[in-house]
Amino acid sequence: MENRDGFLQIFSKGIREMLAGLAVDFGQVQEIRLRISAPLFMVYQNREVFISKTGRMSAGKEGAYIVTRKDLKETVECMSNYSMYAFEEELRQGFITIQGGHRIGIAGRAVADGRNIRTMKFISFINVRLSHEVKGCADRIMPFLMRRTASGNEEFCHTLIVSPPRCGKTTLLRDIIRQVSNGTGIRKGMTAGVVDERSEIAACWQGEPQNDVGIRTDVLDCCPKAAGMMMMIRSMSPEVIAVDEIGSREELEAVRYAVNCGCRLVATVHGESIEDIKKKPVLNEMFAEGIFQRYVLLDCSGHIGHVAGVYDAAGKNVGKETGDQYADGLD
Repeated sequence: MENRDGFLQIFSKGIREMLAGLAVDFGQVQEIRLRISAPLFMVYQNREVFISKTGRMSAGKEGAYIVTRKDLKETVECMSNYSMYAFEEELRQGFITIQGGHRIGIAGRAVADGRNIRTMKFISFINVRLSHEVKGCADRIMPFLMRRTASGNEEFCHTLIVSPPRCGKTTLLRDIIRQVSNGTGIRKGMTAGVVDERSEIAACWQGEPQNDVGIRTDVLDCCPKAAGMMMMIRSMSPEVIAVDEIGSREELEAVRYAVNCGCRLVATVHGESIEDIKKKPVLNEMFAEGIFQRYVLLDCSGHIGHVAGVYDAAGKNVGKETGDQYADGLD
């Protein structure tokens, strides 16, 4: 992980020292959780580990450091550079994005005005999700996401990445859009639009993407996906649109609109299998309509981001048909 010391500055002095003393590769840390009066722990290499006051890790909570209100207050001040008002708009969404693309989810007492959240007070729960780029993780599946048209031209297939939580779907999505945007020596780059509702794909900080999403990519940050897809099509004329975690009725209508406008789509959804997503009414409609031409199934067998299969619109495994193997994932 680049600039580990800079990243650790967002924590209170005491927690910062504990984390700095850990013998871990921060490139393999996925989350760090702070909950008031609860043990400090992180998700490391896809498993939970507790952290003691002396900077040791264990699988059990015995001896783990208990997070205090002072730790949380100081961490909130550090992560906002003592200017929480500057993050007021983001706080309404329950998270802020900091330099480096790391996303900090927060919970506490919500101050609401009817159905709208005005701000967050008494922040007592913090989830720091570390941003990790793995450039090239999509290399070996990219050929399966392209197909020849009747005219002999190559086109990018409408693609849906299906994955359980913490299996690398956003990381894979990011690298796919980077490669589509940049192009290769044999494949021309395409204008791409990223609708990044939760600032996880491009991870914009002060409007600038912290992750590499390609040279022909425009980003609409912190915008609801359905409205954002419509806006992106009307304003930026993308050839490809990327969104993370689709599933609502409004998003289905936006997907239909994008397809009818000639845009190619790449998206992600939570699920264990294609059969699993068919159980969800909106996603089942997308499957029945044949909107997506490729389904990339991820799991964590062996390691994060293992590609279990790439399927066509009918559910056939296109990799087995060609005898090719997929990438090993996000190693």
